Parts: sequence; C-alpha cells; structure tokens
Amino acid sequence: MIAKQAKSAWFIAGTDTEIGKTFSATTWLYALKNAGVRAVGMKPVAAGTDSDGKNDDVESLAAASGIAAPRALLNPYLFRPAIAPHIAADEAGRPIEIEKIVAAFNALREIADAVVVEGVGGFRVPLGPKIDTRDLAQALGIPVILVVGMRLGCISHALLTVDSIAAADLTLAGWIANRIDPDMPRFEENLDALKARIDVPLLGVLPALSTPQTAAASLRIPRFGE
Repeated sequence: MIAKQAKSAWFIAGTDTEIGKTFSATTWLYALKNAGVRAVGMKPVAAGTDSDGKNDDVESLAAASGIAAPRALLNPYLFRPAIAPHIAADEAGRPIEIEKIVAAFNALREIADAVVVEGVGGFRVPLGPKIDTRDLAQALGIPVILVVGMRLGCISHALLTVDSIAAADLTLAGWIANRIDPDMPRFEENLDALKARIDVPLLGVLPALSTPQTAAASLRIPRFGE
C-alpha cells in the first residue's frame, strides 16, 4: 500500500532516543493549531504503558491535536513494556506491519488537513527482523523533520541521520534544535556548526524548560501544503 499524496504531513525523526521528538511533535501540532490548521498527531509504534494501559507520548500527541481521532488510527501498535519495539513486538507475538500503519495514516489524512507522524527512537530503530523506522518513513513518503537534541555529541548524530535520510531518497524539510541540556557548553557554536552543515532550514530552536504551547511560537512552519 502507498500512502496517499494529498494535504500536508511530516515525519518527525530523531537523532537518538530521549532527545525530545514527542515534545517537538506536540509543539509542531500547537503551532499548526495556532495557524488554524486542523492537524492530528500520530504515533505508529509506542512502547511503555502506565497502569491504565496508556502511553505518555500517544496521550501528549492526542491532547495537542486539533481534531479527535480513534486511538487505533493514532497509535496502531502499543506495547506494554518500555523496551525496543521489535523486541516488544516479538514477545507479544504481534509483528509490526508497515501496511497497517500506512492504512491508518491514510485514514487520518481523510479527516485532517495535516498529519504529524512521530517516529520511535532514532531514525534506524528496528521494527522487525528486516524493517526499521527508515522503511516506515519511506512507505509513508512524506517530508521528514529532524529533531536534534542539543547536547554533547549531537553534531555527529545529526549529520549521520541527515545522510541516512538522503540515502533513503526522502525529503528533509527542515530541522529543529531542541535544548534538552540547558547548560550545554558552547551552545551557539554547536548550533552554528549544525546550520553550516545541514543544508535545509532550521525551523526553530525550542527553549529549555518550556511547554509545547509556549514553544510553538519558536517554530517557523513551512507554507501550508508543502
């Protein structure tokens, strides 16, 4: 199955885990909402639930979305243990199928003006024996927004991920610098090094210790429809 090509959608990729993909995706959703865009967030694969069977990332995306949608579409695969998704899927006896995710994505596009799809972990996290999140991004065929968690080591991680996105023939629409370490030494110098080496727009610098609602003002959304 091929993802439908209409309206706007983005795949939020990260340089690593715990660098703020969900924070950036929800901030992007609030920025779209502020611009009057009926957008919905999607977390195709999530691992880790609370005592009520809920996942924090999925709930954050749902809360930031401008429209309501069934959880089965927002999050086709949810696993209880907070472990690597391919291991969780194997233990649950529930293999992750990209076709099912694409079908859910296409259904969301029917009811929303924009879909913000958040990946899981870094850009090459395994989803099964022979597939990873890069394969998912390719199947969706939508522009990628790269989230760089600003901390020591982020430059190499970011450039390697940019290379992987290009090798997959995907469009890198821009990148977001997320200040996960408010005390990062030489922050501006590191930011400048990234801007000089990533040949797509910097869409915004998300302030440290902010909320998605307040950080939304820091983002520059591409012209709607791109």
